[in-house]
Amino acid sequence: MTLQLESHAIQAALANLSFRTQAFIDGTFVHARSGKTFISENPATGKALAQIAECDAADVDLAVKAGRRAFEKGVWSRMQPADRKRILLGFADLLEANDAELALLDTLEAGKPIRDCATVDLPDTIHCVRWHAEAIDKLYGQVAPTGPDNLALILREPVGVVGCVVPWNFPAQMAAWKIAPALAAGNSVVLKPAELTSLSAIRMAELAAEAGLPTGVLNVVPGFGETAGQAVGRNMGVDLVAFTGSTEVGRLFLKYAAESNLKRILLECGGKSPQVVFADAPDLDLVATNVVSSAFWNMGENCSCGSRLIVHRDIKDDLIGKVAQLTRTWKVGDPLDPEIRLGPMVEKPHMEKVLGYIEAGKEEGAKLVMGGRRILPETGGYFLEPTLFDEVENHMKIAREEIFGPVLSVIPFSTEEEALAIANDTDYGLAASLYTRNLDTAHRAARAIRAGTVSVNCFSEGDITTPFGGFKQSGFAGRDKSIWAQEQYTELKTIWMQLQ
Repeated sequence: MTLQLESHAIQAALANLSFRTQAFIDGTFVHARSGKTFISENPATGKALAQIAECDAADVDLAVKAGRRAFEKGVWSRMQPADRKRILLGFADLLEANDAELALLDTLEAGKPIRDCATVDLPDTIHCVRWHAEAIDKLYGQVAPTGPDNLALILREPVGVVGCVVPWNFPAQMAAWKIAPALAAGNSVVLKPAELTSLSAIRMAELAAEAGLPTGVLNVVPGFGETAGQAVGRNMGVDLVAFTGSTEVGRLFLKYAAESNLKRILLECGGKSPQVVFADAPDLDLVATNVVSSAFWNMGENCSCGSRLIVHRDIKDDLIGKVAQLTRTWKVGDPLDPEIRLGPMVEKPHMEKVLGYIEAGKEEGAKLVMGGRRILPETGGYFLEPTLFDEVENHMKIAREEIFGPVLSVIPFSTEEEALAIANDTDYGLAASLYTRNLDTAHRAARAIRAGTVSVNCFSEGDITTPFGGFKQSGFAGRDKSIWAQEQYTELKTIWMQLQ
């Protein structure tokens, strides 16, 4: 990491920071066709950062046509795998060389603590691009087991033009999770970043071009979901859309596909992840550390946030005490301070939405153990205290709906069957954690929980080698990370030959 996590080094880097604010289409920075812009805000201060090009359907159409031209010419789609690999590895090198800048951009726009952007998000972003680049020339087709009169080849070919619509909570990292496997497979990409966090995506496109990615292969169209995002979903020239965001918007992309060209849709949507702690859980101090990280990391603005702590009654009070004590050590404040663990909510409307959930929890009878208030209003930022509720029942609003904020609900249980029933009593199924010393219980519970990732005696989403995605309303066909991600950006083709 080139950014030293010391205040003087961060301030020096800020002094040299500049913003790319235009769309990047067909290898060129351009204004939106309409001439419109929108304000990108710093949620830690409530002040404007930059005016970003506000793309709409006209700009998306230009980007899709640029991607299609590049795809049909074969400048990337038919490039030698070793050459695609070399260029993507060069892209990863440039991301690493500019990681301090990218980390600061995400901290400023999303309010994410610089310590997380610098030590987690950007290293993961770089590793993701490198991993998929390295896989390019190591994937083989297959030969089907035919009789001697035939030869059947089973090949994977790039889909074509891929639309990637990514969220604001992990701007650079989520962009990499989409564009790295899509590009590695040989596709052209039109990337629509969240309107709240466009700056790192625009800069990443510039670095990709500098690395040698051919003109038109990667395009970035900042704008709003209801205009630019919908245009990506409805465009007849887009062959596949990969979306990460809310379940509500995910449904819209399925509708857009049905009403346009039946493009393939990959969805990674919301979550209401359970953390199940059995009475025999090993080392409650370690459990508490994982519980707090799962619930409050990234201010709870995380789709795999472990927002439901389902804990055995015999240890509930003890664990709550440890969780509360540890939570008090997580400082809330300026995300540019390397000592800060919790930054602001991403925007004022989102802060107000989270505060609304906290009020709903009180009204429905949950016991507020700690937190629950807006703090540091003098900064102009949108800061909330980490919030802990006890005596939550799974029918309550705070236990049913995705809050996407630092709110943890404690739900007690008495038997394994009850715990698993509560864990699965949700519309979502993205992630889960469980804690037990008993190997049989661990196997049985991990198999029974309906979620795409289940971590045992830890909070984890796995690593780049493991697929990430959900069951039920947490996802639809899509997976990020791993070789499965790369394969989903391909079409399967059979070539059948009659031998003479």
